[in-house]
Amino acid sequence: MKNHPMVCDLETGVCGVAGEEELGIIDFNQPKKSIEVYYVTDPICSHCWALEPVLRRFIEQYGHYFNFHTIMGGLLEKWGDGPVDPANGISGPADVVGHWREVGEYYRMPIDGTVMMNNPVQSSYPPSRVFKVIQKNQHDAIAFEYLRRAREALFVFNQNIADTSVMIDIVNRLGLDGAAIVNESEQTSGQQLLNEDFDLARNLGVRGFPTIIMMNEDYKGLKIVGGRPFVNYVEGLKQVLNFEELQPKQQPSLLSLLEKEKLLFSKEIEVMYDLEKSEVISYVKKELSSDQYEMKEILGECYITTK
Repeated sequence: MKNHPMVCDLETGVCGVAGEEELGIIDFNQPKKSIEVYYVTDPICSHCWALEPVLRRFIEQYGHYFNFHTIMGGLLEKWGDGPVDPANGISGPADVVGHWREVGEYYRMPIDGTVMMNNPVQSSYPPSRVFKVIQKNQHDAIAFEYLRRAREALFVFNQNIADTSVMIDIVNRLGLDGAAIVNESEQTSGQQLLNEDFDLARNLGVRGFPTIIMMNEDYKGLKIVGGRPFVNYVEGLKQVLNFEELQPKQQPSLLSLLEKEKLLFSKEIEVMYDLEKSEVISYVKKELSSDQYEMKEILGECYITTK
């Protein structure tokens, strides 16, 4: 390191490097993010649950290139007399169980599904409205965490996430006032917030979930429908940015990721760190001390939680 002559100048009132300009313009702004990424989803969408490992890594490593927006799509207003999802043979809650389990086994993000026989979710609108109220009053990151906790409760731990007491408990565990937020979500204003998302999803041409739309400042971009491999989203971002190469951030350490997420399934660790399933347990033991995590298993898949 070179030594620079330090000068205290009585006239300028500066103690610093000789020759330093007295006045100058400095731009501390980060480069402008020119890409908008819209993630259209729903709290009870099983394929959105399956996408979480890939989406998390995409945001962690490439989020500095784009502004990320989560949009509620309104998967189920209510059960009716006719088919809700004819393609998958779904007319009522009990029909969901087999489909969910198939999705969970295929993507290895565990889904039990028996809640849809024992205490079925009658509408995805209530938890969607809670998401919107949190997003409006708090922060996108907290709303996104709420969405994650709701999906864990539904798919893995068989809780009816449209039930008022369940929603209040999930929000309370985020450190917010669950009763107040759920009450606000049940007002006319809560549905208005949700309707704004529905309008945006329609304007974006979204017909299914999950859908990710990447749009540049010229309002041109691409749409990726359904869960796709990680590389598809990276290649899509390159295309929209018109870059040959991108500079990803380093993956977060397993400890920092676990502290942030609180619960991670094997598949999520595999995707984030390019591991095989057989390598996960040894990787966890190498990266974490025994007092930092607990390892559990559900539906044949291991997962770790904070202690």
